Amino acid sequence: MMRASGTLLNIYQAVKHSTSADLPGGSVRAGRRVTPSLMTPPHPTKRPTDAAYSDAGDREDESPADLLNLPWIDVHNHAHTLSWGDREHYALSGCRSMVMVASGYHWTPYKPVRAEDVRFLWDDAINRRRAIERDHFFEANLGLGIHTGVRVENPADLVASMDDYCALEEVVAIGETGVTPTQHVEAWDLDGQRAVVGAQMELADAHDLPLILHTPNQASAADRSFRPGAGTPGYEKNAALGTEPVLDGENRALEAVKIDVRAAHDAGLPEERIVASHADDNNLAYLMAETDCKVSFTLGQSWFSGVTPETVANAIEEYGPERIMLETDAANVIRSDVRSVKRAVLELYQFGVDVADIRRVVLENPREVFGIGE
Repeated sequence: MMRASGTLLNIYQAVKHSTSADLPGGSVRAGRRVTPSLMTPPHPTKRPTDAAYSDAGDREDESPADLLNLPWIDVHNHAHTLSWGDREHYALSGCRSMVMVASGYHWTPYKPVRAEDVRFLWDDAINRRRAIERDHFFEANLGLGIHTGVRVENPADLVASMDDYCALEEVVAIGETGVTPTQHVEAWDLDGQRAVVGAQMELADAHDLPLILHTPNQASAADRSFRPGAGTPGYEKNAALGTEPVLDGENRALEAVKIDVRAAHDAGLPEERIVASHADDNNLAYLMAETDCKVSFTLGQSWFSGVTPETVANAIEEYGPERIMLETDAANVIRSDVRSVKRAVLELYQFGVDVADIRRVVLENPREVFGIGE
């Protein structure tokens, strides 16, 4: 046995010190001979596999395992409307902190909406946030606002009460709000929308809070129309109850954003305190080139919006990571992926984005803008 072992050792050493041309199984690839690695013993496979020809030097670097444990912050969602299991997925995927937005006409059953209905949404989120934190360990911060997707009666009453809400420690943003081209059930004239959006911008400036700006998205879930009256599958909204637009022009979605930026100027709210939510290819160039607003890409409904990690990678490459953030915007009325931001962390790396830039987009920028997730 000792002699046999010595013989095997001699054979191994001969192989180890052979040249590439001497090794069996060698082949020519791209003008050079490719052979099993000389740095380690041959793989004990019956015949050579890809592993025998792989060269560690072919890879720029190893995949950074740190990305698996990188904490991330969701700067816009409606997680308090989701299931317990959905919120558990936030925790399991490493969400450190979030901004739960408690303004949305989807959850007010009455039309027209009264000020007290919206205030109920705020109170409900305040009531439940601490239990959510206790069960799932992430920070559950709040954004409170008046959404213009449906006309609200007596909005001045809401604005007056909002001043006291803004003093709460858990309220880290105002919004989401912003001019919308169309409403649900009953139109809200442009002057009325501008007034209520501007008033919220004044409050944001007075309380030194960022404002989450709802930017309308032009995307469609499909290239052809769905059956009349069916709405969009995956989005539980009575779309047939939408009103005629209150804005004119070919690109109403972009015009609404421009109106909001002018309203911020009138209100004295610095552009850098605006987080333009639902950023997309329709508004990105304007927001990044002509304003100082931050932008946040919604990834939780890529099937509906068309915004994907590739969209984000392109934006980082063109504009840099300094003003970019990510969000799920997950809500119980639309098919949402609460792990979409975590998945984007990995996909951004695969698209060639630097690890430091990924960290900045999903963690450092939200910390700086909202003061959360420390």
